[in-house]
Amino acid sequence: MTTFEDLERGDIVWASDPLSEKGRPMLVLGAPHLPNHGPQLITALISTKTYHEQSITLRDNDYAGDPLGERSHVLPWSLATLTSTADVDHYLTSLVDERIEDVTNQLIDYIST
Repeated sequence: MTTFEDLERGDIVWASDPLSEKGRPMLVLGAPHLPNHGPQLITALISTKTYHEQSITLRDNDYAGDPLGERSHVLPWSLATLTSTADVDHYLTSLVDERIEDVTNQLIDYIST
């Protein structure tokens, strides 16, 4: 099992959803270890909903591991910072570097305009 401290950029985890009481998959975009706060995971939410026009669709070849069970879409504008082991239920899979860069570039476009 992957521990909270071992999670890294590109990992997809099942985690507490800040927008609802249910959990959801989240893509780890960064995992800084801050001196006074320990590890924190900067994540983008993942959805199976298809109506988000600017979402990034994940295809089977976007995964470095097994794909998620349903066609999924990363929401690069919807971020959450996970700060404790209690926020993460379990590791699911990970993405290939090229797809992580697509998400990161889209996020940068959102915050720099």
